[in-house]
Order: sequence, then C-alpha cells, then structure tokens
Amino acid sequence: MLSARERIERQKSSPSLVRLHRALSRLNSTVTMMNTGAHPDDEQSGLLAWLRLGLGMRVIVACSTRGEGGQNSLGPERLGVLGMMRTREMEEAARALDADVVWLGHGPDDAVHDFGFSKDGDQTFARWGEMRTVERLVRAYRSERPDIVIPTFLDVPGQHGHHRAMTRAAETAIRLAADPKAFPEHFAEGMSPWQVAKYYLPAWSGGGDTYDDEVPPPDATVIVDAPGREPATAAEYDRIGEWSRYYHASQGMGHWPDRADTRWPLHLLLASDGARAEASVLDGLPATLADLAASRDLSYEAAQALKAAGSAIEKAISAFPNPDTIIAALTDAVHQLEAARAAASPAFLELHRHRLDRKAREIDAVLIEAAGIFDRAVLTPSTISPAETGTLTIDLAPGSDGRSVSIQPVLPGAVTAKPVAGTGNRRSFEVSAAADAAYSKLYPAGWSALGGNGEAHVVVSASFGGYTARATFDLEEPFAVLPASSVAMDPEAIIAPLDGTRREWPVSPTVAGKDTPVSLTMEGGWSLAQGGQAIRAPDKLVAGLSTITPLVGGRPALRLTPIVYPHIGRVTHRQPEALRILALDLKLPQGARVAYVGAGADRVGLWLARMGLDVTELDAKALAGDLSQYTTVVVGIFAFGFRKDLAAATEKLHRFVEAGGHLVTLYHRPTDGWDPLATPPRKLEVGSPSLRWRVTDPDAEVTVLVPDHVLLNGPNLIGPQDWSGWNKERGLYFVSRWDEAYQPLLSMHDVNEQPLMGALVSAPIGKGRHTHTSLVLHHQMDKLVPGAFRLMANLVQPA
Repeated sequence: MLSARERIERQKSSPSLVRLHRALSRLNSTVTMMNTGAHPDDEQSGLLAWLRLGLGMRVIVACSTRGEGGQNSLGPERLGVLGMMRTREMEEAARALDADVVWLGHGPDDAVHDFGFSKDGDQTFARWGEMRTVERLVRAYRSERPDIVIPTFLDVPGQHGHHRAMTRAAETAIRLAADPKAFPEHFAEGMSPWQVAKYYLPAWSGGGDTYDDEVPPPDATVIVDAPGREPATAAEYDRIGEWSRYYHASQGMGHWPDRADTRWPLHLLLASDGARAEASVLDGLPATLADLAASRDLSYEAAQALKAAGSAIEKAISAFPNPDTIIAALTDAVHQLEAARAAASPAFLELHRHRLDRKAREIDAVLIEAAGIFDRAVLTPSTISPAETGTLTIDLAPGSDGRSVSIQPVLPGAVTAKPVAGTGNRRSFEVSAAADAAYSKLYPAGWSALGGNGEAHVVVSASFGGYTARATFDLEEPFAVLPASSVAMDPEAIIAPLDGTRREWPVSPTVAGKDTPVSLTMEGGWSLAQGGQAIRAPDKLVAGLSTITPLVGGRPALRLTPIVYPHIGRVTHRQPEALRILALDLKLPQGARVAYVGAGADRVGLWLARMGLDVTELDAKALAGDLSQYTTVVVGIFAFGFRKDLAAATEKLHRFVEAGGHLVTLYHRPTDGWDPLATPPRKLEVGSPSLRWRVTDPDAEVTVLVPDHVLLNGPNLIGPQDWSGWNKERGLYFVSRWDEAYQPLLSMHDVNEQPLMGALVSAPIGKGRHTHTSLVLHHQMDKLVPGAFRLMANLVQPA
C-alpha cells in the first residue's frame, strides 16, 4: 500500500485539471501515429509530446525489447529483473506523454530480447529472427491501425544493430500489413489488412556520444514545428518530453537542455497515395471528425452526424474547465457518434470504425473525469497468493453523488471479486485467488493511456442523461498473483578453488512469506554437512559448474525479487532459485587487502569476497579515511559519475598510487565524470562515440600484446582458455588514447574491424600502479565465467 507521502506526491504530479485538459485534447484528432524503437528510451519523446499533446493524435510507442540486456545506472538489477524494471520505466514514461505502448518482445526467454550490443541488423536478426520480428510488427499495425509510422533511428552503418533491425522491420511490415495473403492467422483473431498511410524516416543523425552514423540523414520533406507551450502546464513540448525521459532513470536519462527543441525534420519515404510534397504530416489524412464526414462513401445522414459530433467536441474543448458545459456537449457528441455509426456504410466502417470506437472511449473518459467520479482503487495487499484473499477498495470522489455509478473489477482467471459493501463513495470487494490460480505474467503485452493496465483494473460506469459512460482505471499499485513463499539461497553462488584450500561453505535457504520447509537436491558429488547448515565438496573436485536446487513441497523453489524505486513504485520479479557452484583453478594474490568503491551498478566487491579475498567496501566515511591499509583499491563501473565523494577523492587516489598502492578502475563512460586529464593518475581518454570503442562478439579472438606482463602471469597464468565461454560481449568504452606510461596488454576486434588495444592498460606510477580495464568482467562474474575470476584475481594483486 502506498504511504501518505506517496499518495500526496502522485496527486501533486497529476492535478485533476491537467488530467481533464489532456483528456479533452485527445478529442482534437482522429489520427494515430506509431514510433518504433528497440529499447525503452528509444522513443523521440519531444516529438511525441507535440504530436500527442499539441495536435491531439493518439501516440503509440512500439518497442521490440524490454532493455534487459542493457546497463543499470541505479542498482544491481540485471537481465530479467532489469527488463521488468525498464518495462515499468517505459510505462511511466508513456504516462507522462499520455501515450500507449506495444511490446514485440516478452523478456529474456523470448527470442526477441535485448541480448546486448550488436553492430548491424543482420547480427540482430540472427538472434531475433527477421520474419518473427516483422510478423509481430505487422500484428501491431493491424491491431492498432496507425496512420503514420516513424522509427527513431536510421538503418545505417554506425548505428546500434537493434535499432537498425527495428527500422528495417518497420518498413518491411508496411507492405505486409496491407497484404491480405500475409500472415492469415491474424484474420482468425479478428484483425484485417491495414494500410499505413505514411512512413517517415528521421531526417536527423542518430550519432552522438554513443553512435556514429556513417552516412548523412535523408533530406527533410516536411518539418514538424512545435510552437509555444502546452496550455495545461505552460511547459514547452520538448520539456515535457524530458519529463517523460526522466522515468528512464536506469539509463541515466532525464536531461535539462539549455534550449528546448521545437523542430523535427522528417523524410517521407512511403506514402499510400504516392504523394510527396506536403506542408504537414497531417496532409491527406482524416485528421478530424469533419474530415471523416467528407468521405465519399458516407451517407448524408452519417456525414451530418459526424459534423455535429465534431462541433459538440469543439464546444466541449472551448468550455474548459467548466464541467457542466463539457458534460452537456460531450453527451450530445456521443449520441451523434452513435447515429453516424448506425448510418455509415460497411465500406466506411471497415476503414474508420476504429476511429469512431476510439473517440467514443475517449469521450467516456472525459465525461467521468469531468464529473469527478473516480478517486482511487486500492487492493490490500497489492499481491496475493493462490488460495489467499485480499480487499479491493474503490473510493469515489464527491462528484459521484447523485449519479448512478457502478463498479466492475476486472481480474485474471481463477481470481474472483465478491462485493462486501456497495453504498456511498466507498465500494469494497473481497478478492480471492483459487488454489490453482496461475502466477502473473512478468511482462505485460502493452500499456494504454486510457487505463486497464496490468492483470487487474476496474471499470467505472456512470449515467449522463440517459447515456452510460464507461472508463477503465488502474489499481493504485500493480496487482500480481505470486507464490506464497520466496526462497533465496545465501549465498546464491560459490566459487570453489580446485586446490582444496577450502572444502566446506555455510549455506542457508532464507524463506520469505509463508514459512515452509526447504530441501536441497545435490549433484556433482556435493553433500550436506554440519547438520544441513553447510555443503561439502566431493573428495575429487572437478572443474565446472554444479547446481543445487532448493525444493518447496517437492517443487523447485522460486525467488521473488522486489523492485522498488520512487519513479516506478513497487513490482516483483519471479525466477527459479538455485545455488550455483563454480569449481575452477583459482589462485589468489598473496597479501592482497582490497578496498572496493562501487556505485551499485555491479557486484564486483561481492564476487571478490566470494573468491576468498580480504575485501572492504568503502562508503563515504571510509573513503575519507586512511587508504594505506589497503594494497589495492578497485573502483566499480560508473562510480566516478555517481559518487561525489569518490570524484572529490581523485587526488587522494593519485597519492595512494604514488605511495605504492594499486588502483584498478573498471569501465566508465565519458559522461560518468571521467575527466581524461584529471580522473586517472595519467591521461586516459575513453573513446567516443562508444560504438567505435567496443567489441560485441563474446568470442572475439584476444591477442596478448605483452605475454610476460605481471598481470597476465600471476598468480594465475592467463591463457586462451580464460577467454572462452564469455557472455554477451568482450568489453565496451575502451580507452582510445593514453599517456605513454600506460602499456596496452590486449588487442581484440569485431569481424571486419580494426584491432582495439584499449581493453586493458596498466602503468607503473611512482611506487604503485594504475590499471584500467574496459572488459565486462562484472557481467562475466555474474555469469560465472571462470576466466573472469582468474583475471580479476591477477588485477587486484599488490603493486
């Protein structure tokens, strides 16, 4: 349940008059546009803010992946957990734009997922499947019926391969969506062919700090101008776009540009009528009900009704904020829409029924908002388990007095709602999940600005002069059916050296929620010890990975991971739990006392401790203390950009090195507070744009440039076996230029590219050493790649 402060913050961020104005602004247009991208945060938010809030279009973001393969600037969430987190970020970003979302991919177990960086569309489609991706986009075109489609990025060399693939798929799907022979299985689901009227390419470069488009963008055929400010908030539309991007916080989004953009150039690549010259993206489109009334195949009666509906809508919009006038005008408008639908020809309805249906839903939403009927819907608790119950409470606002209002909860299968109180401004239901109720899906298929999101919502119906309006409202917090018990193995992974220096490890399955006994299934010769409080290695330990699975009631246990951040609220990820054991030939540097300075974006400090090293994690107070007690200081990824105390301690770290310490810095972006002349002890410049300074092939050949270097020879001799089995990529944000004191130790490259030598550099400085690596060692350690632990043990050795 939300706290009082959280409710206050939500109400402050969404005043009723702003909601009403934006609900009315939807009625301005009958056009739908779709912006396609590959990841949450790919959308062109400023442009979308203008199209939706300035012109009144319905705006849809079509996103192929959940961003689960990306990085996280906020915390340790990775892979599926990150995908769920970024899904919520995209939903909140869409809420700020009053936009909808359609997802093509459904998490890391789906073929269409974010597997990390790729450099061309072919490489991406080799993982996604080109026809699979196109089919899902055709389905989105046919179900959502956009008039305009605009990808955010160009399909050009130098651009992210995921972006390139999505743009290629977006164009291919235009033709196939209109083809009655393509994907006939869609028609059995009630869809029909749909012709997108206009397909634009961005006439701007997608280059910058990250990408480097090799060819210039196409010439602009039309300019989208966003003059002035949104009336409801008096904010420039591009600023509202940044309000939206603020929710992509895990990607470091949300900037304050000195000047807000007001112009977006577009290149019309495909048009259903073959037209090219245009003054506006709306040229040739049925942009209003009056435009629809001019259709050739429309009867006189239907045309007059549409004109009358349009006039009533104009009256309602001009009456803002007077609720009585708005309600009277829109009650007339909806009756006129019904008359138009009844008198329209089948041919007209085949092309435009979705516009009339959408407009009726939008009018219903305005009527209930203008009447001030709904306040909130709260399920306590917000999640329930099979065979458990909760209480759904719907609070109606004082404006509902005197109207006939009904509430209908909409719940997933095997979950029911029984009314327990139904008078006045508070309605309550007992919500029950059957014993066999399925657990909730982790990744919703879409998001609607008109509500009805998640696995549970409520439909509010109210009477207006003989007309019943219906609107959907989301619950205050997302509803989910979750296991009654969550099991977390502590630790969830063990690093076991083959030399036998350690043979037993304490383990503890921690149960949250309903207390239940847990048993462990053993494999690989591992056994329980100390009365089940520890595990013992087999007499002969063999290199490789073993898995111990906890069982609850004879079934594999599940771990529930809460995701809690102020900008997205609370959601819970679910995954099978296991204790993974990596046995490997690992030697630790003698006398190493390691200090780790992280920013929450990696777990390197934890892994160093699990390897058996003496590790201290430094908070601000410890960082300000005496560093001479440590032989090595390791700085985690992004840390200089996120920890002000660390940025302020750079001179102190330099003195630590000069006095004989070993400073090890993991990769940083140029924007992470990395000053090439001041952050490292000697000049180290991170390459930009980053696409040119990364190796995305996890199997890329690695050439050792200095075979006898101390960091590659002890205590572990790094050989070809240490570069096998890597996951996702080799490294990124390679350094491009460095002081002559640094020595590059490795060379690697992606296919058909020049060798890069900035993955691992090291320099003796004073009595100490600075080593910088752009290898994704933190990710490889999470994936239990043996070579990453062996190399990391070498890197943290005393200078």
